[in-house]
Amino acid sequence: CGLQLYSFGETVSIVLWTESWKPHSYYDKIAANRRRGLHTLCLLDIKMKEKTVENIIKGRDIYEPPRFMTASEAADQLLQILETKKEEGIPEGELAYSENSMCIGLARVGTETQQVVCASLRDMSSCDLGGPLHSLVVPGKLHPME
Repeated sequence: CGLQLYSFGETVSIVLWTESWKPHSYYDKIAANRRRGLHTLCLLDIKMKEKTVENIIKGRDIYEPPRFMTASEAADQLLQILETKKEEGIPEGELAYSENSMCIGLARVGTETQQVVCASLRDMSSCDLGGPLHSLVVPGKLHPME
């Protein structure tokens, strides 16, 4: 995607949220990378051969269909975390990113149908990159060659 490899910081995993489980610990790692001017590679969740809580409790071997997080879902979750941080009273200047921050959505990298799209987080949240697998990059400070 045109970014220099040595400018990447710690990689994060963004998980698919449920109604009762919405972790956002990866926000702190993105913030730490951005404070150091580093890019963040966000690996997106894959659900394979997962059981619902109900099926686990009842001892049923019934599995949910495979699910692959998209770059737009990840961008949307990052925007929701941003809103939560604002509601907690964190000043905008201290937030790790804004809805206008640039991000890069990657899909099916290395295949003939790969997609690489650069957009604001807000625009990425409604961007359709097609089928899986997707990743998202939140850039830090950009070098002129990037």
